[in-house]
Amino acid sequence: MTVGEKLTATVPMVRTLNLEYVETTAERAVLRLPDQADFHNHVAGPHAGAMFTLAESASGAIVIAAFGDQLHRAVPLAVRAEIGYKKLAMGEVTATATLGRPVAEVIAELDAGQRPEFDVRVEIQRADGAVTGEMTIVWTLRPNA
Repeated sequence: MTVGEKLTATVPMVRTLNLEYVETTAERAVLRLPDQADFHNHVAGPHAGAMFTLAESASGAIVIAAFGDQLHRAVPLAVRAEIGYKKLAMGEVTATATLGRPVAEVIAELDAGQRPEFDVRVEIQRADGAVTGEMTIVWTLRPNA
């Protein structure tokens, strides 16, 4: 089962918004939000909440792809997020997530008994390539008790 299939099966909001997993690796996760009238805002583009969920879901996908082999000893949790809406989003939008720190560095902190935190940066783009939003989510790997 792929990361996208796992997250679609376990995260109801992913199914609600019909998010599509385009790519999920430890280096990059790309998700697409199809253009859906049910999730439009007052100017007929994707609602800010839908774009937030798209970006947060992309960040979760890269976290699972990068740290899935650590789930037996730690649970990944989003700590905080900040989003900036840059341009009007219309139609289908895509979110691309990248890790802000090397995987090995985060795992080394976990090995040292720490609770590592790391950024995931996400860019949201329209189909024409224009960046409509940018988000940074700080994640942690909370060691199991």
